[in-house]
Amino acid sequence: MSNSLRDQLLQLGFKTAPEPEPRKKDRPGPSGARPHGNPRSGSGRHGKPHGEHARPGKGGQAERQRGANQPQGRAGKPRNAEMDLGKAYALRAQKEKEERIAAEREKQEAARLRREARAKLAERVSGKALNDPNAEVVRHFEYGGKIKRIYVTPEQLVALNAGQLGVLQLDGRYLLVDAGLLAEAETLFPPALALKVDPNAPAGDDPYADPKYQVPDDLVW
Repeated sequence: MSNSLRDQLLQLGFKTAPEPEPRKKDRPGPSGARPHGNPRSGSGRHGKPHGEHARPGKGGQAERQRGANQPQGRAGKPRNAEMDLGKAYALRAQKEKEERIAAEREKQEAARLRREARAKLAERVSGKALNDPNAEVVRHFEYGGKIKRIYVTPEQLVALNAGQLGVLQLDGRYLLVDAGLLAEAETLFPPALALKVDPNAPAGDDPYADPKYQVPDDLVW
C-alpha cells in the first residue's frame, strides 16, 4: 500500500494491524535440561522404561523357533543317530532281498540246466536201451534210498554184475545200457545213474549181485 493511501486511511481513523508477538520457547525443566517423553513414567526418549533390555529381533525369534521345532527322536536321541539306524536297517533289508533274489535266480538256472541235461541224455539214449521184454531174472539194486529192480536175462545178469552193463533212470523207467553209454550218462547227467557195478569191489558192497540174495517178487516194500 502506498504512503499516501496509508496516510489517508490513518486520517480516517483506521489503525495499522499489530505485529505478531514472538513465539515463547518451552520452559526448561527443574534441572535445566529439556525433558523427553513422559516424566511421570520414567521412560526414556522413546517412552521405554530406563534399564529395559531391547527385545530380540525377528532373527532371534526364528532361531529359537527352529531350535524348539528340531526333532529329537525317541528317548532324547539325536535325530541324526535315529536316521543312521533307520538307514542301516534299510540297507540290511535291501541286501537280504538281493540275496534272496540271487538264490532264487541260481535255483532257477540250476533247474534249467538240469532239464536241458536230462533232455540231451534222453536223446542220446533213445533207441539204445537193452531191456528184453522176455527177461525173467530180477536184479535188485538200491537207488534214491530205496530198493529198485529191473528184469534181465541170465546173460545180461552176468554182464551187469561184471560192470559191462549198467542201469539208467529216465522218466520213471529203468533202462539197461552198455558201459560206454553209462559212462556218457554219468558225465552228462549224473542223477540218472541208477546202477553201476564195480567188478573189483568187495562182494559185500553189492549184496544184490548174488542171485541167492534176490528179493522175492511178492515182497511188499
